[in-house]
Amino acid sequence: MKTLEIPTFECETGNYHTFCPISCVAWLYQKIEDSFFLVVGTKTRGYFLQSAPGVTIFAEPRYAMAESEEGDISAQLNDQEELERICLRVKNDRDPSVIIWIGTCTTEIIKMDLEGIAPKLEKQLGIPIVVARANGLDYAFTQGEDTALAAMTHRCPECNHRITDQEEVNTAKLVSADTAPNNNCFGRKNKLTNCNLVLFGSLPSSVASQLNLESRRQSVSVSGWLPSQKYTDLPALGKGVYVCGVNPFLSRTATTLMRRRKCQLIGAPFPIGPDGTRAWIEKICSAFDLKPDGLEERESQIWKSLTDYLEILTGKSIFFMGDNLLEISLARFLIRCGMVVYEVGIPYMDRRYQAAELLLLQRTCEKMKKPMPRIVEKPDNYSQVQRMHELQPDLAITGMAHANPLEARNIDTKWSVEFTFAQIHGFVNARDTLELVTRPLRRGGDSISGCRNLSKQMVDV
Repeated sequence: MKTLEIPTFECETGNYHTFCPISCVAWLYQKIEDSFFLVVGTKTRGYFLQSAPGVTIFAEPRYAMAESEEGDISAQLNDQEELERICLRVKNDRDPSVIIWIGTCTTEIIKMDLEGIAPKLEKQLGIPIVVARANGLDYAFTQGEDTALAAMTHRCPECNHRITDQEEVNTAKLVSADTAPNNNCFGRKNKLTNCNLVLFGSLPSSVASQLNLESRRQSVSVSGWLPSQKYTDLPALGKGVYVCGVNPFLSRTATTLMRRRKCQLIGAPFPIGPDGTRAWIEKICSAFDLKPDGLEERESQIWKSLTDYLEILTGKSIFFMGDNLLEISLARFLIRCGMVVYEVGIPYMDRRYQAAELLLLQRTCEKMKKPMPRIVEKPDNYSQVQRMHELQPDLAITGMAHANPLEARNIDTKWSVEFTFAQIHGFVNARDTLELVTRPLRRGGDSISGCRNLSKQMVDV
């Protein structure tokens, strides 16, 4: 029996060449509808908020900046009084169910005691205040969400396993309605497993609903999401509760759920691409001793719908510079699509949390007869550019700062941040993911075709 090729891991400079993690506010405030995010830091962070998520200013976003002045930095002002003044104004203007403080690099450097101040103000104002550290000194771009969710796990209610007979009847009625015969694609009996399954990771409501439906098709009911749409609807956690992540950058949240809240983690690949979604659902089913029903046919059906994109990608090469921590999952999906992945740069690699994803990556390379990509943690961008000059990939997934210089060197690029904000999870969104990947490749072909058509028109004239 042929053994799997073991991935090689390298670590270079130790720098995070990514966006500032406070940008997580841009999607978290939209997900948690009754929240207000207060970013604590200097004017520089305020400029970043204006230029990044600030494009939604006309929608009255529920976030603001508590700017630190010279007096704050030199400890001449009372931090508690200043934050109390701002939070009181937020309460009067917006009346949120929770205020989430995002600590920036400045609060780390001057040792601002946000965790000590928050409980006092929470008691005084009567509004929950959650403190999350999202500074760029310690965290990469998407890990801002990780620290926010890890802080929020402590606010989730304790799971009570005692359930009354009436509640069981009500739950049965709800389950029966959700899994009516006309919604059951595979003809499985409409009986959901009585399980405590909480999924964690911030996804648009439509995508979360799709994953809920895929679970119901396998007779598994999702009892809650972290984060929830309403802060007041946070899921119950505790012993006997199974948790499963949907994004590879949530390792701190996973650790907190296991160690602090005593939940049982389902170590699964992530639901990105048809292959990843199938493996993710299969792992959840195995945790509840269920045999997956119709998943192979479901995955095959999705692959057939992607044929036009696979024709473009097969045989093409790709290079990940590393930015949003989605790189391993995307690389595995694209290898399954027929691409060759030269290198996977990633800002931070938690091999325990991504163990199932790494194993699926190995098996995918073996199945597709492709070489195992080189995995570089905290890559040095200068060295990466040199390697790209040698390898000449067809496409580079990169941060915004390097896109134009690479394009000038005739390397097609795609911004990694687009995958962070796009809907890429689940069976249904596989096509949208490949649309993003193939767009630069098709753009090159379209431009050549356009030039030829223009030349022909000029000749005709």
